[in-house]
Amino acid sequence: MPGMGGVHNNENFTLNCQGWATCRENDPALISRFLDSSAFEPKIRLAPMTGAVENIGFEDEQSFYYTILFSAHKAGFGLCVGDGTPDIKLQSGIGAVQWIQKQDNSAKTAVFIKPYDNERIFERITWAEPVAEAIGVDIDSYNIVTMRNLVSLEKKTAAQLLEIKKYIHVPFVIKGVFTEEDIALVSEVRPDIVYISNHGGRVETRTGSTAAFLQTYARELRNNCGALWVDGGIRTAQDVATAMALGAEEVAVGRPLATALCKGGTEAICACAESLRTL
Repeated sequence: MPGMGGVHNNENFTLNCQGWATCRENDPALISRFLDSSAFEPKIRLAPMTGAVENIGFEDEQSFYYTILFSAHKAGFGLCVGDGTPDIKLQSGIGAVQWIQKQDNSAKTAVFIKPYDNERIFERITWAEPVAEAIGVDIDSYNIVTMRNLVSLEKKTAAQLLEIKKYIHVPFVIKGVFTEEDIALVSEVRPDIVYISNHGGRVETRTGSTAAFLQTYARELRNNCGALWVDGGIRTAQDVATAMALGAEEVAVGRPLATALCKGGTEAICACAESLRTL
């Protein structure tokens, strides 16, 4: 990194991509049981992404956000806006959603804020609330290699997260849940949504896939939250169905949509959306 890769020779990125198939191999009836019990109605979001200049090659953050958020909205995906440094990254994402709202006043987004000190998070919440259907803290991103030495990020405590949860007026999300320590944090904070993620393999954390983590801990996590979201290595409609069969209400997809955007713009993102919805 920078770029589209991950730490430790892309180890967790690779495991994420393999993990969904591994879950199906370990339980061949997994998807069929899910489809037998309900119609396949995938709920898919554009994962929160920033750093379009250094990681993807866009000329500026604003053009990336306006293009990918517009395209994802047109394709019927839910939206996510990510945070970063400098502040123009978060502000560009919020501005893009405000622009979409001029065409569709029902448009909203989940907004994920980096773990700055809480006073700075409160400022960012104020920026985000006009467009936000949910607001979360990206708890694992204090460990992002590309942000080290650029800003001061914290490993959040339960008390700090509870303060944030109380401050906001929309559902609260803890994003970046991927360790047993995180599970303990969830049990104390009891967020509205738990978002299982290892940042696509881009953070220093334990080795493993988000699929295996979801399979192992979904029931325990659901006892302390209202809904589960997950990302990491989701590439096919079967992967989406597997995640939902394992207990995720929504899945988020990042790299495939960024790649589609670079290859063919809005049309390619709409084609990607269709492939993720069609078993």
